[in-house]
Amino acid sequence: MIISFWMQAAVTSPDASRYIFKNESILPFSPFYVKVGVYNNRGEGPFGPVTTIYSAEEEPSRAPNKVRAKSLSASEVEISWKPLPWSTSKRRIVGYELSYWAKGQKQDTANVMRTVGNRTVEIIRGLEPSSTYYIILRAYNSAGAGPDSSVVNVTTKRPPPSRAPTKVTWNATSTKIILKWDQVKALENESDVMGYKVIYKQSRHNRQSVVETNRTSLELALPVHEEYIIQIKAVSEGGEGRSSTLITIPRIAGLSVATAQISILSVLITQLLCCTARTLS
Repeated sequence: MIISFWMQAAVTSPDASRYIFKNESILPFSPFYVKVGVYNNRGEGPFGPVTTIYSAEEEPSRAPNKVRAKSLSASEVEISWKPLPWSTSKRRIVGYELSYWAKGQKQDTANVMRTVGNRTVEIIRGLEPSSTYYIILRAYNSAGAGPDSSVVNVTTKRPPPSRAPTKVTWNATSTKIILKWDQVKALENESDVMGYKVIYKQSRHNRQSVVETNRTSLELALPVHEEYIIQIKAVSEGGEGRSSTLITIPRIAGLSVATAQISILSVLITQLLCCTARTLS
């Protein structure tokens, strides 16, 4: 059975907004129930709602383990780890702190980024291609950061192709647009081309659509009564390459009109043939 009792302290300054309670026997991260009221020479006023606060905690005592690093592209790597217990009687985990530095640099020049919450995956962006990075991880809370994990290293992928798709040609019918382009060849120090990404939108709208293909041609089932803007990029494990020049495919209203005229003409010819057959009979 836990017996709790209230202690009371008076703060004599009417402008005061904080109070420090000192007791050397208080354990780290101990919960306290607190409520604040007002008083004057005529007596006490009402108290506010009860709030739970904690005494100062200790920094985490354990390092994260099973830290893994995986290259995602020429500029991104993914870091994952096994989480530590979220809280104990003396300490808790607020998040994790990652430090990373490139090969040839010193650890004290490392970049630092922090996560919030008990997540176990983070992506580091903005890295240099074909470069090796070293990474350490530690948990932190309001008292500070805990011990470092073991160092892991990862090498980013080669950069994406620097050449853009060229000689892009197009043809259109009333229901589709047919695109063709020359194959992009990566340079020796670049990632091999895995396919292509075709990005298109109606010129009157901002929303884009994306289609991926591993060929150098593509048919888009699009009605051509709208104007379209299209660009093409090579895709590699290092990321997306340079975009082709923007291709504008104008609205082709004549196709739908011509189709309608042909349909009407077919009906007239059929009717004329029927009339001729009756006359002959």
